[in-house]
Amino acid sequence: MFSGPRSSARGRLYGRMERAWYLLALPLLAFILLPLVALVLRVPMDRLFAILLQREVLLAMRLSLLTSLASVGLTILAGTPVAYLLAQPGFRLRQVIDTLVDLPTVLPPAVAGLALLMALGRRGLLGAWLADLGISIPFTPTAVILAQAFVAGPFYVKSAAIGFATIGQDLKQAAALDGAGSWQIFRYLVLPLSWLSIITGCAMAWARALGEFGATIIFAGNFPGRTQTMPLAIYLGFEANLESALALSFILVLLSFVVLITVKVLLNRNLPQEPIDF
Repeated sequence: MFSGPRSSARGRLYGRMERAWYLLALPLLAFILLPLVALVLRVPMDRLFAILLQREVLLAMRLSLLTSLASVGLTILAGTPVAYLLAQPGFRLRQVIDTLVDLPTVLPPAVAGLALLMALGRRGLLGAWLADLGISIPFTPTAVILAQAFVAGPFYVKSAAIGFATIGQDLKQAAALDGAGSWQIFRYLVLPLSWLSIITGCAMAWARALGEFGATIIFAGNFPGRTQTMPLAIYLGFEANLESALALSFILVLLSFVVLITVKVLLNRNLPQEPIDF
């Protein structure tokens, strides 16, 4: 630890440096905060509940809630095996699969929607076969779920993979020596020890699915009561009903903030806090 006059001088220097970094951080923080504050100030709070009870708004909120939960459920089922593979040491295709999982997060949303349409549309790669079976996915609630899962799935996979990777191989080997099978190791050892990463991934994926717009509007369309989610209702309301667009935007911002702050609180409570020695 610092001691004496030298520690006092270093402390003052550190304080000046910290204040300088605060000043340098202000432009970006203000750039992020200012539009959100402007949005909240424009929301008609005195009529907020009345606006949210409008039929079109209720339908959009209901559809967003149901489809986002369904997409997270689909992501858990399909993404958990991928996350577990990525967490295995020495996995040869790890870099390739990891890059493939990351790809939807950097693709333009319109490209993601068009890609889904080319794959599952009536004349798509798989959609033509499904059409022969009488199954049509585009412009249905199922299309909304798939679009949300496509863009939100990586958030769950990456978080779950980090949690799975923290489980030491020695623990798995000890469980195997005691007679546990691979499924028992995963169920009774890996899952309980990585629950925080799984919950974090689910929360982040749900928030991302709730706000999905670009892929949804191309692959599922914008049909009120059928495929119109909250972001799509905001897009339509911007031209027809600004108050409803502002109210829905406020709800999405609030939900996103709650999800993020909850995840960060959980992470901070469960991460070990070690003092730094100088």
